[in-house]
Amino acid sequence: MGEPLVVEGTAVASPYDHTTIQQSAPDPSGRGEKQETKCRDPIFALLLYGNVGAIAGVAAAYGTAAFSEAVDDGNSGYNYQGYINVAFVTGAIAIVLSGGSLPIMMCIPTALIKVSLFTMLILSGAMMVMSFIYGNIWGGIFGAIFFAIFLCYARAVWSRIPFASINLLTACTAVKHNAGVILVAYFFIALAFGWSLLWAVALTGVWEKVIVESENPFEENKVGWGYLFLLFLSYFFTHQVIQNSTHVTVAGTVGTWWFSPEDGSSCCSSGVRGSLIRTLTTSFGSICFGSLLVALIQALKALAQSARDGDNQLLICFAECILNCLESILEYFNRWAFVYVGLYGYSYLEAGKQVFTLFKDRGWEAIIADDLISNVFFFISLVIGGLCGAFGMIFVDSNPEWFVNSPAGANDQATCFMLGFIVGLVLTSILMSTIASAVNTVIVCFAEGPAEFEANHPELSRKMRETWISFYPDCGV
Repeated sequence: MGEPLVVEGTAVASPYDHTTIQQSAPDPSGRGEKQETKCRDPIFALLLYGNVGAIAGVAAAYGTAAFSEAVDDGNSGYNYQGYINVAFVTGAIAIVLSGGSLPIMMCIPTALIKVSLFTMLILSGAMMVMSFIYGNIWGGIFGAIFFAIFLCYARAVWSRIPFASINLLTACTAVKHNAGVILVAYFFIALAFGWSLLWAVALTGVWEKVIVESENPFEENKVGWGYLFLLFLSYFFTHQVIQNSTHVTVAGTVGTWWFSPEDGSSCCSSGVRGSLIRTLTTSFGSICFGSLLVALIQALKALAQSARDGDNQLLICFAECILNCLESILEYFNRWAFVYVGLYGYSYLEAGKQVFTLFKDRGWEAIIADDLISNVFFFISLVIGGLCGAFGMIFVDSNPEWFVNSPAGANDQATCFMLGFIVGLVLTSILMSTIASAVNTVIVCFAEGPAEFEANHPELSRKMRETWISFYPDCGV
């Protein structure tokens, strides 16, 4: 372990050392320790491999012919080239604009947090007013309640904006110095898209097993709920693994930048490469473990939504409410557990235990609930999505030859606005999710290693300590 560092008279040993291997026993102080290099939770990684292999086998054996037939049947002779061009062009614009948002967030983080908070407040108020205008009394009443709650929330968290802004600045700085994690995020998104296509081909192949059409037009089709559940579980399991792999890679990279900046201060630094390798090898089983838990709930929720009919609306609504709550709790747990997986290589359960022990012992529960920075990400994604939608409309006017015989016809402008908006929103959200993962990691690292932060990044450390002590004088670091 590295030499002790002294900050404000307190000696703190470095918890993060790439050159030595720590014992797996937890530190009595509650601080995390780098774990011995070995595969964690390997059985869940094998389940993921089996899942992907099974879907690939089904797609190859049954899906390709059925998928080609479905595509041919759906080909109506319309020209979709204009929409494809708009998607590619607005996608390129979204990447440029979202990349430009990074220095903006670094320059004016406080202003962005305040503007995003006001924007959310205005949107909630607008929804309330629109509900009353269109005669939706109950919608207006619930809108008024949520508007009042959000108003109280904004007032309560206003004093915490300076600390949230320095968190955002620190996270953006870490991502800027290790921009390769953004490329990793886009790679995983491309992988998720490919998985969605593969799963769609497999679904087409087993469709007759899932939905058995009745010969009697007065009878409902029979549904193979077992097949449907397995298909949903397969899809969500792999999708969660891909999503969480990005999170763990970012956490490991930010940890390297925090504790060993010499290994994490370039685009494709050894910190980025090492974190990605650990994500795909030793920590992959832990990622699959946590992802499977969320996927089970998501599959049950999708199954409940598929089972809706006129006789069971209330029961299904109740079940969906419970499943939504469970899903939120598990995703909340995973968000912090995977930070520890990425930082130190813990198993999934041990990582969760470490995170909640840390925040409980240090009184950090309140800061976890501070979701101020997520409002900024939503606000930026919304703005860039709107700009991309506007560019989509411009392309309709400037390139009418793209839209000859298009399916929307006179509605091409509205269609291209929505297409551009969605493309811009999705691509911007990828970068924002990367920075969100960095923010989560910064919060944990500030609790774990303030001494290392002071030694390696003194200017950022000074700002963070000042804002923290100013608004939380009774809770030290």
